[in-house]
This record gives sequence, structure tokens and C-alpha cells, in this order.
Amino acid sequence: MRQRAFPVPKVPEVFLLFWVVKLLTTGIGEAGADFLGTVSIPLAALIGIGGFFAALWWQLRATIYRPVRYWVTVLSVALFGTMIADGPHVALGTPYYVDSVIYLVLLCGLLTWWRRSEGTLSVHSITTARRERFYWGTVLLTFGLGTAVGDATAIDMGLGFSWSIVLFAVLILVPLVLWRMGLDATIAFWASYVLTRPLGASVADWLGKAPSAGGLGWGDGTVTGLGLVLFAALVAYLAVTHADVEGAHAHAIESPAVQEPDPVLD
Repeated sequence: MRQRAFPVPKVPEVFLLFWVVKLLTTGIGEAGADFLGTVSIPLAALIGIGGFFAALWWQLRATIYRPVRYWVTVLSVALFGTMIADGPHVALGTPYYVDSVIYLVLLCGLLTWWRRSEGTLSVHSITTARRERFYWGTVLLTFGLGTAVGDATAIDMGLGFSWSIVLFAVLILVPLVLWRMGLDATIAFWASYVLTRPLGASVADWLGKAPSAGGLGWGDGTVTGLGLVLFAALVAYLAVTHADVEGAHAHAIESPAVQEPDPVLD
């Protein structure tokens, strides 16, 4: 594999807006996949599979982080990740909790391979082509795992969409609390990254599905459209302001510390 090196990490800085946009992609991926499935299975496959490989190719060609490229790729992974999670259940009839275990094993295997190969799983280290490929493979499996887990709680466990939202809203705070207590930041990040998927997907299903299925009945198409509008607005903001460039917030925090000496103390 060609070992291209990048001048800076090819991922955005992790701050509040990162998680907001990430949650949006999970909801759009869930609602969008369901909506396309009702319109046309071949069309869903074309957009889901073709869009994923086209966006990934576009992203991998870049040498620096570009907000539009990056987030369009995440959105395509969200759509494709929904399909690969739902595929075994629809085609083979496997319970979602079985699919969850399979994706968890695959994810742990890939993370182990990445760690042994590169010595780190930190997103701040995505500065070579090889690490970026590990990164996107991991992102894809987190979407597959998160989708299967969300469906397992809502359907297999019978919690429904509303209680699944409550469950994952609580669970996603656990890595944050543990990180504040000393948990390794990389472990906390990937745990949170997995949990955004079932949380966002549960919200999308709750909004889009019919009341008879436990939702509000907005429709998957409507939820997808509204999500895309919000997604486009936030990504445009990031592209214009460069607010998520690696190190931007660190510099903003450090700069106030550099100030003139206090004449009283001197």
C-alpha cells in the first residue's frame, strides 16, 4: 500500500459541532436507506453502494482535510452502513443481536490490526494513507454495529424507538464521564462514535415511522429531507469558518493565556 504522508491529520477536530453533524449523518443514513428501499431496491443499492465508493475515492484523493469531502463521505458511509447492517437480517433472517455480535467481533479485529500495525488508534494520527484506510474501515464497521445494536434494542428487546432514544442518550454520556475520570481519550472517542449511530437512528425512526410502529409519522422521506438541509447548512458553516480544522480550538484556548503581566503582581 502506498504510504503517502499528509502535512496535518485528515480528520476534523473533535468538538461539540463534530458530534452534532455526526448524529445528523446517522439519522439521515437510517431514514434515507429506509426511504430509498420503499422507492426502489435497485436505486437504493446504486446510491448506497455507488455513492459510498465514489465518496470514499474522492476523500482518499485529497492530501488535506476538506470539510465537504469528509462529511459527504461520512454521510455515504452512514447510508451504506445501514444497508450492510439490515442486509443479513432481511436476507438471512438473523436476529439483530446476532448481527451486533458479528459486527462487534469484526470491529475489535480491525482495531487490533490497526493498533498492531500503527501503534495508535488516535484520530489525531491520521497523517498517512494507510492510517486513513484503517480509519474509514473502522468508521464503516461502527455504523454497521451501531445500526444493528439500535435495531436490537428497539425490535428484538421490544423497547421501541422512544425508549431506545432514552437508553442511548444515557449510554453516550458514559464515555464522557469516564474520560473525565481518567479513561483513555481514544477509547472514549470510539465508544462514543459507536453510540452516536443507534442514538441518531432511533431519533430518525421515531420521527419518521408511523404511530402504529411507535413513531410520530413524519415519513422517512421528510426526515431525510430535513436532515439533509441541516447537514448542508452545518457543513457549509464549517467549510467557510474552518472551525473544525485540527488545532483551531486548542489555539483559541491557549491564546488568552499569553497576555501582558499584571502590574499589581509585578
